[in-house]
Amino acid sequence: MGNIIPQDYHISRKQRVKVKHHNSFVIWFTGLSGSGKSTLASLVEKELFEKGIHTYSLDGDNIRGGVNKNLGFTASDREENLRRIAEVAKLFVDAGIVVIGAFISPLESDRKKVENIIGARDFVEVFVDTSVEECEKRDVKGLYKKARSGEIKNFTGISAPYEKPINPDVIIETENTSIEESIKKVLNYIMPKLKLTK
Repeated sequence: MGNIIPQDYHISRKQRVKVKHHNSFVIWFTGLSGSGKSTLASLVEKELFEKGIHTYSLDGDNIRGGVNKNLGFTASDREENLRRIAEVAKLFVDAGIVVIGAFISPLESDRKKVENIIGARDFVEVFVDTSVEECEKRDVKGLYKKARSGEIKNFTGISAPYEKPINPDVIIETENTSIEESIKKVLNYIMPKLKLTK
């Protein structure tokens, strides 16, 4: 580490967001597998993109297929998975991009570490609150069935814990809220954050 010297660039984050005409930050969707977080995150990004906002999505399965393909699902691997994602997201934020992330991120301590890496000012936590029962009914990937049969170990909500966020910025109760209302709720929270201040 002693030989690593951070590079100073000629272009600052402030200059990058000014060119893009909006602030940059991370919108972090957390919730159980099957809660609807990836669907909601994708639709929120679509709305922002159509408004001319520069965005990029990071999703659990996609990240594990590339950057984190050497990691499993042990507690330590999950922690490292999120650490790497947070560092990647931070780079995108510095580039002036609004990052949309959808990750189970089951532990409060791990989400707090992610927030600390990214910075509290640049971190918006959206809790997609869906019961295990509802997620099992949906089970589009067939993961809950495999977890119940013991085929998948350390599965969040079945054989591994999910700690609900203590103080999320936005809560979406998918069983009582339409997708249109959910998108609107997220956008209502983040639109003021997008505005540049002189």
